[in-house]
Amino acid sequence: MNTYQDYIQEIEERKSQGLNPKPIDGAELLSEIISQIKDLNNEYRADSLNFFIYNVVPGTTPAAGVKAKFLKEIILGESVVAEITPAFALELLSHMKGGTSIEVLLDLALGSDVAIAKEAAEVLKTQVYLYEADTERLEVAFKNGNTIAKDILESYAKAEFFTKLSDIPEEIKVVTYIAGEGDISTDLLSPGNQAHSRSDRELHGKCLISAQAQDEIKTLSEAHPDKSVMLIAEKGTMGVGSSRMSGVNNVALWTGKQASPYVPFINIAPIIAGTNGISPIFLTTVGVTGGIGIDLKNWVKKLDAEGNVVVDEAGDPVLEEVYSVATGTVLTINTKTKKLYNGDKELIDISASLTPQKVEFIKAGGSYAIVFGKKLQTFACKTLNIEIPQVYAPSKEVSIEGQGLTAVEKIFNKNAVGTTPGKVLHAGSDVRVEVNIVGSQDTTGLMTSQELESMAATVISPIVDGAYQSGCHTASVWDNKSKANIPRLMKFMNDFGLITARDPKGNYPAMTDVIHKVLNDITVDDWAIIIGGDSHTRMSKGVAFGADSGTVALALATGEATMPIPQSVKVTFKGEMKPYMDFRDVVHATQAQMLHQFKGDNVFQGRVIEVHIGTLTADQAFTFTDWTAEMKAKASICISEDATLIESLEIAKSRIQIMIDKGMDNAKQVLKGLIAIADKRIEEIKTGVKPALAPDADAKYFAEVVVDLDVIAEPMIADPDVNNADVSKRYTHDTIRPLSFYGGDKKVDLGFIGSCMVHKGDMKILAQMLKNIERQQGKVEFKAPLVVAPPTYNIVDELKAEGDWEVLQKYSGFEFDDNAPKAAARVSYEKMLYLERPGCNLCMGNQEKAAKGDTVMATSTRLFQGRVVEDAEGKKGESLLSSTPVVVLSTILGRTPTIEEYIAAVDGISLTKFSPSHKQLVG
Repeated sequence: MNTYQDYIQEIEERKSQGLNPKPIDGAELLSEIISQIKDLNNEYRADSLNFFIYNVVPGTTPAAGVKAKFLKEIILGESVVAEITPAFALELLSHMKGGTSIEVLLDLALGSDVAIAKEAAEVLKTQVYLYEADTERLEVAFKNGNTIAKDILESYAKAEFFTKLSDIPEEIKVVTYIAGEGDISTDLLSPGNQAHSRSDRELHGKCLISAQAQDEIKTLSEAHPDKSVMLIAEKGTMGVGSSRMSGVNNVALWTGKQASPYVPFINIAPIIAGTNGISPIFLTTVGVTGGIGIDLKNWVKKLDAEGNVVVDEAGDPVLEEVYSVATGTVLTINTKTKKLYNGDKELIDISASLTPQKVEFIKAGGSYAIVFGKKLQTFACKTLNIEIPQVYAPSKEVSIEGQGLTAVEKIFNKNAVGTTPGKVLHAGSDVRVEVNIVGSQDTTGLMTSQELESMAATVISPIVDGAYQSGCHTASVWDNKSKANIPRLMKFMNDFGLITARDPKGNYPAMTDVIHKVLNDITVDDWAIIIGGDSHTRMSKGVAFGADSGTVALALATGEATMPIPQSVKVTFKGEMKPYMDFRDVVHATQAQMLHQFKGDNVFQGRVIEVHIGTLTADQAFTFTDWTAEMKAKASICISEDATLIESLEIAKSRIQIMIDKGMDNAKQVLKGLIAIADKRIEEIKTGVKPALAPDADAKYFAEVVVDLDVIAEPMIADPDVNNADVSKRYTHDTIRPLSFYGGDKKVDLGFIGSCMVHKGDMKILAQMLKNIERQQGKVEFKAPLVVAPPTYNIVDELKAEGDWEVLQKYSGFEFDDNAPKAAARVSYEKMLYLERPGCNLCMGNQEKAAKGDTVMATSTRLFQGRVVEDAEGKKGESLLSSTPVVVLSTILGRTPTIEEYIAAVDGISLTKFSPSHKQLVG
């Protein structure tokens, strides 16, 4: 029996004790699990992935070392796991806190791949558990002129690992539980005779107080999901005897919150109290976990008329209850006033529990993070030879007199909170901003819901205009995992206040629309800030930022986000599009011309692309903004003419109205409210009160790019360049090639039209091309499969109304059926047209995939290794990205077309056209 089978047997044994699988700390077991992950046909692969992602003890354990090294292989492309993208691998490393994970992050950050180095550097900036060997590597690299090391050190010097954390909530709701009367020793919380089980946190947690108490705490937690249970020593002191970290761990396990979604049974932030406070040494340990310890003083000695203490028959003082904290009492800890409340009634001052130092511990999730953080900041400042900044100084505010504002600077100034009144802020300022629109997608939504539960949030912030929970990432296949997870997610988010793709009550049909397209429709203000749980949260109205599940949760709960105002790069256009070109070719050419103009330096990376789109509506412009994620931009903003913006808002209104008609609005009529916001904005533009968003004429940009439309003479294709001798240049999105490069003879195995990069016009182009080809060749015959996934149901309905869907049906061999959705992903394709369910489909790579080793021509945004197509033995999978007409023709021919074949095929077809604005778009 191998190590894994031993582990499975142990799991079965633990089930009889009501326990989950034990967290993995051994290198041998995790190495075997990784082998099973690499074997795509291994019967234990799914379980192995789960164990690897969620059940490994972090830090310096042997298993953590193995995990970190495998994540490094994934990030470098040496190993490919479809379910763990390089971005996700970096995220997992960020949760491992220290040890080998830091070593790996430093290897990547100081390595030769610039893109990976910058991504790893961003993760390192969040870490504080660095030891001398780690800091020495940074110091040596910095002194040798490494700019990444300099960037990291500058971040550490500013203590951004702390300053960028969310402030602790102003109000913390608690529900009380009397753990015992009188002094409570740590032995009640963690019995000494159970010391053998302390390393098994879940097992050891079962010795907290008693089984009955555990059931009562659990019941209380379930009855008050929006509150933390506060354990109380009634008429006594909590935690006498010793600090006993295992006691605090147990309290946190039952009443605290999970420290990381990827680390089981390590919880933080317990809230405990005692009539006579907390034992000093125990209180120190509470601080280690970022918890709160309160001196309640809810019982006081009774005095007689002369002021003498009244004693009982035994000679002990008689106590009088000042206020009740009986089990089940709901209280509020106000961290601003530093007082404890029962409803509106002030009970006691708790300033001693919320000193500036303790607030730091709470904010950072524990005192260790503060200790290591201060040490790291001191080291960084010493290395850079600068003064140590005051961490708790007011937020950084950059204001340059006489300098105008870019579009993103205007949006941030409009939405900023907590800044100096009347002060105009420029790029580089650290700003808290109100968020208008929030999006949660389905493969990270469960984590977002867990984050929301951990912060005791039960309802969406009232300052959020609208929020949407999508079902697009799991749209392709309605399998058992989806059936188990998605309805639960939708109910949670629907109850929370989001508009959900699926109705938990079943009153409206499931909508698997691509999240970005929905967010683009429900964003009805060009001054809006959007936060979405996906890197492609890039709207063509307002400014949108892709975010992790925690940031999405915070935006949903508070209506705020905190970030620096980014620099901007201005993009304008000149010349005229060739009649046979598509706007997708302009998008690719923008990236190619930028790289050429700046000699290979990507000036878009980490910045906002301010594209002066002028005359292109939001639906069509989204093709540009969506691609900016692949340009490595932080965000993008479209500058439109007034009339164009009005047209875009009218389209958005009609799409929102359809959602309302389908019954998707909620009790607060969020969707109806969005239409009202759109109407107000349209009126402002028409009357000239507030024209379409535009930068000031004297705004300052990091760089300016002028795209020459005249030189775009043929379709442009983003190529993964899988055989480039320089591995770092493969799969980068930076290799943009003209169609003629392929000589009309590159075999294409499968075509894909869909996901967020296409709009209604693309579907109409597809229909027109099929009619064209039949007219020219007498019939339509596919020499390669063509998979089509419309982005939204709205588009499908519009195509049906306009007759185009009927054309697609005529030529298709498969059409999705919402009444009988697929229960399993395709493993092979016939040479025909597939009309798939609206959603991400092949672009996500989590359900449907092309056959291994295929060359795929797609409208997708993803050419990452293993995403759309995995490698086969002896043949690399390729995902080439192009316009809709190129994809269609490639599947008809089974190869890349020549430019002559392409021009003939699109003759008379209305492609997505773009003409630069003749107006100076400034405000």
